[in-house]
Amino acid sequence: MRSEVSRGDRRARAVITWVTAKRATRSAVLWGTLFGVLVLNEALGYHKNFPTAASRETFARTFGANAGLTAIVGPARRLGTIGGFVAWRMFFLMIIVGAIWGLLTATRLLRGEEDSGRWELFLAGRTTRRQAAVQAIAGLAVGWLVLWALTAALSVIAGLRPSVGFPVSASMFYATAGTASAAIFVAIGALTSELCPTRRSASGLAAAVFAVAYLVRMVADAGHGLAWMRWVSPLGWVENLSPLTGSRPVALVPIVMLVTAASGAAVALAGRRDLDAAVLASAPAAKGRTRMLGGAFPLVCRLERWVALAWIGGLGALALIFAMVARSAAQANTGAGTVERTVQQLGGHQGGVTSAWIGYTFLYIAAVVAFSATAQISAMRAEEADGRLDNLIARPVSRAAWLAGRIGFAMGVVLLTGLAIGIGGWIGVASEHGDIGLDRMLQAGLNTAVPGLFVLGAGALLYGLAPRLAAPLLYVLVLWSFLVEIIGSSLTTNHWLLDSAVLSHLGPVPAAHLNWVAIGWLTGLGVLAAAAGFAAFGRRDLAAA
Repeated sequence: MRSEVSRGDRRARAVITWVTAKRATRSAVLWGTLFGVLVLNEALGYHKNFPTAASRETFARTFGANAGLTAIVGPARRLGTIGGFVAWRMFFLMIIVGAIWGLLTATRLLRGEEDSGRWELFLAGRTTRRQAAVQAIAGLAVGWLVLWALTAALSVIAGLRPSVGFPVSASMFYATAGTASAAIFVAIGALTSELCPTRRSASGLAAAVFAVAYLVRMVADAGHGLAWMRWVSPLGWVENLSPLTGSRPVALVPIVMLVTAASGAAVALAGRRDLDAAVLASAPAAKGRTRMLGGAFPLVCRLERWVALAWIGGLGALALIFAMVARSAAQANTGAGTVERTVQQLGGHQGGVTSAWIGYTFLYIAAVVAFSATAQISAMRAEEADGRLDNLIARPVSRAAWLAGRIGFAMGVVLLTGLAIGIGGWIGVASEHGDIGLDRMLQAGLNTAVPGLFVLGAGALLYGLAPRLAAPLLYVLVLWSFLVEIIGSSLTTNHWLLDSAVLSHLGPVPAAHLNWVAIGWLTGLGVLAAAAGFAAFGRRDLAAA
């Protein structure tokens, strides 16, 4: 009997760890798989893209000497080797996305849980605030381990191929370096969750730390004689790890010290404050503002406007970078033949190498836009799961009006994101004296938005039928579509499999004309799915978390 009680006590003391780990692991599986597959794809495609020593030398000379690109994505080390190429192509993306994942996940599962009132239920059990914080940070660590393990496993698989030849230790170190920023900002997010009074302010403070770290790293990489400044920035520490290009494990020392210190400080602060309190006091209560509270659509605009602007601005900036790189790649004729062949298989036959590069890389952006649309469906589900929707529909707000407001806002975000992508891409091409007009780049931006609109329709249907499964199934759909589009054609010619990817039905604009038939089908199916979702949502009960 006593042993059964002790086992129950141990389970009770670990419940927060497992709950937090379960929720952190959901997104970690997605991003870990994506990181690993992209590393695998880049490593296996290296010799196909650069079959000769001359092509590799030209690529290294072109991109290694581009100071602007170095400031944005970091220095290109040993770019003429497969290790240098894989590190340069993927490392920047993994660092940025990993850091954002870390800070958002930590603040959501710590301060967000406290804001929603669920933390109070945990503390009603046999635990203290400090012990609860320790458990939560342990659960976040499990999420990071899953992210690392998936990235490492697929990196090792890539490295074991004879055409790649990375040692297992080098592949695992690359995964460690690529996910180090996620560990750093999980710890920073945990600390800001104890410092700030709301999840929004905690995320904002962690994002400000990220922005400062990135700007310091940019200055260090942009100027001559300023490389020492990398040691001032956490992102600079990650860059100094130099995986696959002469690894420097010594840079792990400050990373481990920062993660340990931030996590320890979060635990210490959690034990010293009251529930719902914060070290940084909130501003004195201001006069209530009722602006944008006149309906479901204005309300969601008020609540989600900053997140939406971040997606719009971030993807517009990414399109600008891709367009600048495309122009440089076209001038150097690096890997152009392979890209042009790939684009031709996707239906692109106009505009030359620059258009081909942009059309190919914009497929990546289209996948990210679809992910942002899925995030909007996830936010809808969170509003229902947290009980906030109950308060709205208890007033004179119908279910249909609320759902229409949320879906309408999400559609607006997707379309504005497409517009920003088109404008950003045109600015990038124009800055490099390219000859692709604004009209064609706006068409390319619209092309990237279509999958997002389809995902919103499918998401509305899933939300109406199975709200708890809506976001996970949509993430699987988008990830599957992305993987089939990127590597499917190199593995199989089965058109049924290839056609299962949403992205496969759209041409690589601006290297191709807009496929209005595919756009019409995808949009029409999205509208029909959304209509069915509205009907299903009106007939089901609200589902708690």
